Amino acid sequence: MARLPFSVLVLAPLLAAAIPQIPIELYSPLIPQKLLATSQKFTAANPTYPQWTTITPSDGKWVFFKTDTWTSGFFPASLILMYERGQLCGDGSLVSQQDAATSLSEGRTWSVPLTGLETNNSVKHDVGFISFPFWEEIKINPANATAATHIKAFAAYLAGRFNPTVGCTKSWDNGTPPEFEVIIDNMVNIELFFVAADLLGPADPNYSRYRFMATSHADHTMVNHIRPDGSTYHVVTYDQNTGAVLHQGTAQGYSDSSTWSRGQAWGMYGFTSMYNRTGNATYLDTARRLSTWYISHLPEDNLVPFWDFNAPSTPTPPRDTSSATIAASAMLFLSQMETKAGNQTGSDLWRDHAISVWTDRQLKQLAA
Repeated sequence: MARLPFSVLVLAPLLAAAIPQIPIELYSPLIPQKLLATSQKFTAANPTYPQWTTITPSDGKWVFFKTDTWTSGFFPASLILMYERGQLCGDGSLVSQQDAATSLSEGRTWSVPLTGLETNNSVKHDVGFISFPFWEEIKINPANATAATHIKAFAAYLAGRFNPTVGCTKSWDNGTPPEFEVIIDNMVNIELFFVAADLLGPADPNYSRYRFMATSHADHTMVNHIRPDGSTYHVVTYDQNTGAVLHQGTAQGYSDSSTWSRGQAWGMYGFTSMYNRTGNATYLDTARRLSTWYISHLPEDNLVPFWDFNAPSTPTPPRDTSSATIAASAMLFLSQMETKAGNQTGSDLWRDHAISVWTDRQLKQLAA
């Protein structure tokens, strides 16, 4: 079973009641059952976390990685989201009350080892992803002091990677000084600053400091990561001493001039989140631009992009279901923000695009 973005896991059952064509796989009772079955593999002595499922051989088994891996927060957060789904759909038709309670308990168990990454880790900027389970805990109980403490610690670590001259948080430590590398993925991680700021409150000096760091990073990303046509660079390298742009290119895409499909999806979600957090219409317009580019450049045969939009067609490049699901989640999120902005036509447009991606036959086959 492929991982589904968080807003998809929680909101799909509610949408399904109003939009009959939404794929039934998104609100299948098998989702919590499969998550709980996987959760039984936890070992406290040497915890490892599921990142992807195998396709060769096509047995669909999870591949597990050490705790200090950028995706480790996704699985425990997904378990906690199953509890939230159970609360939203209280009749037990999608998640039984027992499964919901067990999912919450298991999610907390899997979250404990992540706390060791608050000050010492190799994931760097990805502490935003790592902290996801604790965000969900705060949504369940805003007075959860333990979760708040962990969120503040992760935010403090991320703040330590912010360079005021560059105006961004540093992604990787690979470059040779004065190189300061920033990747488009950071647009999702920087929401951690807002989560922590809300917990601290306006009276705390870090409230405005964290919000400034997030908006500064987003503003620089708009200027330097996004091309005039709405496509994105994966990596922008700055001079850490002057803030000047040294290079625009890629590390995981096909070429410096290409568009890595997952990176484009990260940007779509990140700028939608920035609008949600700030109400700044420039971020909403940016999310629209990136999403419009994404939809208009999908392959003609189906709605699952190749791993890079500009990858050579021969041999046939692999598809990226993670990009498709992140993008669908981003467009559902964008649909909600269009409603917030009073644009119901836009809301319907992005909702329909999201559903089109979810119902794509090949996405179902690849993510099964």
